[in-house]
Amino acid sequence: MIDSGHTSPISEALLAWYDRHARRLPWRVGPTERARGRRPDPYRVWLSEVMLQQTTVTAVKPYFERFVTTWPNVAALAAAPRDDVMKAWAGLGYYSRARNLHACAQAIVRDHVGHFPTTAATLKTLPGIGDYTAAAIAAIAFDEPVPVVDGNIERVIARLAAIDTPLPAAKKIIRAQQAELTPASRPGDYAQAMMDLGAGICTPKRPACVLCPITTACVARARGEQERYPIKAAKPDRPTRYGAAFVAKRADGAVLLRQRPDKGLLGGMAEVPGTAWSSNRGETDIAAEAPFPGTWRPADQPVVHVFTHFRLELTVFHATVDDQAPPTGAWWSGVEALPSEALPSVMKKAIESVMLGATKQKKSRSAA
Repeated sequence: MIDSGHTSPISEALLAWYDRHARRLPWRVGPTERARGRRPDPYRVWLSEVMLQQTTVTAVKPYFERFVTTWPNVAALAAAPRDDVMKAWAGLGYYSRARNLHACAQAIVRDHVGHFPTTAATLKTLPGIGDYTAAAIAAIAFDEPVPVVDGNIERVIARLAAIDTPLPAAKKIIRAQQAELTPASRPGDYAQAMMDLGAGICTPKRPACVLCPITTACVARARGEQERYPIKAAKPDRPTRYGAAFVAKRADGAVLLRQRPDKGLLGGMAEVPGTAWSSNRGETDIAAEAPFPGTWRPADQPVVHVFTHFRLELTVFHATVDDQAPPTGAWWSGVEALPSEALPSVMKKAIESVMLGATKQKKSRSAA
C-alpha cells in the first residue's frame, strides 16, 4: 500500500519530469502552453480519449486530424449525418464508440447548450462516457482532482505499489491508489504525465527504470520484479465463429453493400451480404443465403478476423452480375465511392480477398 504521506513527493517528481518530457500530441495543451494561459479544449480532449480506447496513439492521430478538420467543434459534429461520422470512423474499430460519439455530441448541444459539463459525475450521464473518459475530461480540461486510470496508469500503479491482486480484480485497488496520488493542483497534467510514463518508460516489457522519475518509490523495482506486474488473471480461450460473406460485383466494379443493424457488433456499419455468425462450422446453403441467384464461387482462402472475444472465420463467395437491382436495404457502391464507405476491417478483408484473387487469375492467364 502506498503511504498517502508519499503522495506529494511522487506527484511533484512526476510533474517536474512531465514539464521537461511531455509528449507533443495534436489534442494536448502542453505544460509550456498551459503556463502561458492556454486551456485544453474539452472537445478535443473528449474526442481523443474516445478514439484512444483500445487503440494506439499512432493509429489515432490521422483519424483525429480528419475529424477536427471536418467537424472542428461539438456543434459541428452534432449536426453531421451519422452515416458520415461512421464513414470517417471506418477502420478505427470498436464501432459503438462512433455511434456513441455522435449521440453524445447531440446530447451536449441539446441538453447542455453546446458546453461540456465540467465534472466527472455529470459527464458520466452522457452517451458513451464511462468512468475513465469522464475522469480524463474532467481532470485535463477542467482541473477536477479525480483519479484517471487507463491501461498505462494501471501498469505504473501496479508496479509502484507491487499489487499482487490480479487484474481485473485489482482495478479498485489501483483506482484507490491513484486517488491518493492525484494532486489537487494540476490533476490533468499529472494524469497525462502518468500516461506518458507508462507509454514511454514503464512499458510492459523491459521498462526503462533508470530513466523513471519515481523509480526510488517503486516497490516492484526495489524487488527486481518490475515485469511481474501487473498480474493478470488467465484469459479463457477465444472461441471461433463461422459464417459466409457474399461479394457481388457488377461489370463496372461496383460492389453490393447493405447496412448492419444499429444494435450489436459493428452496429450501423456497412457490410457485404452474409450469413449469421455461428459457433458451428457448416456447409452454406448458397441458394438460400445469397442475396440473389448467381454463379457463386468460393474465394481461395477464408477470411480470418480476430475480435476482442472471438475469432471469426468467413468463407467468401463471389459472383459477377449484370445490372441487377439491389435487394431491399442494399445498394451498389461504385469504385470511387467504395473507399469512403463505412466498412469495418473484416468486410474490407472479404472484398480484398476477391479482388486479390481476380488479380492473381489475370496474372496467371497473362503468364500462360
